[in-house]
Amino acid sequence: MDGMAMAESTSTPPLTSIVEAFEELGKFLQSQQQQQQRLSLDTFCQASSLVSILFSCLGLAFKFAEMEYVSKVDDLVEASKTYDTLDSLIDFDVANDTVKTPGSHSRNLRRVRQGLDLIRALFEQFLSTDDFSLREAASTAYAQVCAPYHSWTIRTAVAAGMYALPSRDQLLVNLEETYQSAEKKMKRYIRASRPVIEYIDKLYLSRSITLDW
Repeated sequence: MDGMAMAESTSTPPLTSIVEAFEELGKFLQSQQQQQQRLSLDTFCQASSLVSILFSCLGLAFKFAEMEYVSKVDDLVEASKTYDTLDSLIDFDVANDTVKTPGSHSRNLRRVRQGLDLIRALFEQFLSTDDFSLREAASTAYAQVCAPYHSWTIRTAVAAGMYALPSRDQLLVNLEETYQSAEKKMKRYIRASRPVIEYIDKLYLSRSITLDW
């Protein structure tokens, strides 16, 4: 076996890294409720950056989501050089009345949160159906999480792109998983991502910022 083949055979499947990172975030959030600690922006960015590969595994249909997600995570990575926690990042925008301003860190955090939730919803739909095509699962997940906040133009483009989604089997190949291993890891991500998503939502709600944007 040559070096490249060996590296490929021993590489960690992307779902494994993602699940483990979000389970660590979940453990921290459980402990911080008792210790009054705040989630580090840098730690959040490290976990969130791993998720971008899931969008690329969905092919051209989710290219728009991948590009938007990656750009927003990159912005937060840059912001982590200035702000230690998610709280301090949002507080700065609250003080400057720029929370919902396009390009603001708080707005980008909201979009990353939606990206994490979109993957959660997609996994739920994937596990609830045996359809060969991913179109229905992806369309339902998109309608639940992102469509309410997108313009008609974006929604139309997304609907057209759904026809380019890989099959369920091809997605599993892209993820380097069998159905059985993917099922376990998807369920773990669904459980682990929920407290992280809820934590971010509470950061806005506790500052009287609605979530309808």
